[in-house]
Amino acid sequence: MITIEHLTKFIGIQKDPILHDVNFQFHKGEMIAIVGSSGSGKSTLLQCLSLNQKWDQGSFNVDGVDVLKLGFMGKQKIKKEWAYLEQSPEFNPKRTALKNVIIGQRGQTPWWRRLSGTVRSDDYMGAMDVIESLGLLEKAHFKMGQLSGGERQRIAISRALVHGAKVILADEPVVGLDPKSAESVLEQLRTLCKEERVTVLTVIPLDLAERYGSRIIGLSKGEIVFDVKGRRLTQREKSLI
Repeated sequence: MITIEHLTKFIGIQKDPILHDVNFQFHKGEMIAIVGSSGSGKSTLLQCLSLNQKWDQGSFNVDGVDVLKLGFMGKQKIKKEWAYLEQSPEFNPKRTALKNVIIGQRGQTPWWRRLSGTVRSDDYMGAMDVIESLGLLEKAHFKMGQLSGGERQRIAISRALVHGAKVILADEPVVGLDPKSAESVLEQLRTLCKEERVTVLTVIPLDLAERYGSRIIGLSKGEIVFDVKGRRLTQREKSLI
């Protein structure tokens, strides 16, 4: 179980709260859709959970351990297991999808390996298995520039999984994608939750949240205004965000 208590994040000289006293719990295998208007704190929430931004207040308990009290190595382990996926994932355009998956992002592999592009045979087969599970085996040897936006997002998910991700924090992973590609990405994320017990927290539009989320959390002005499971939102709930 993961428990977030009293998460507060300030911004600016005036220390205005962009997140204020956020509290919730979640379990393995959940697909949590986060919704809210621009500036509600959605992206900041994911960045705090990935430890890409410092918490000003709060506790972050994973299986009874407060992550915020861990040392450098403990936090690095959490960063590896809690993969933050940006709207436009960064890749080396000169390398294939497979090599981008294996070599990983900055901080996931040694600098010399990132520079040389060295690939071990055991890494190769493991990455191919993951890429195949996400329906892109035929694109594994394509350069990244040859892939569509939806395919790039699925390669980003593959990369996170190959490097040990247990939780995926996806910040608007379908922005700019055509409807079919967006559905493909979200279907893959939902399948990972159901079959691999990966946990997903994702910022997506409300209509997609109702279709794909097993749970929907609404944010407004940095506070949770609703947290519903297994159903669509009521009109009153929609009016809160």
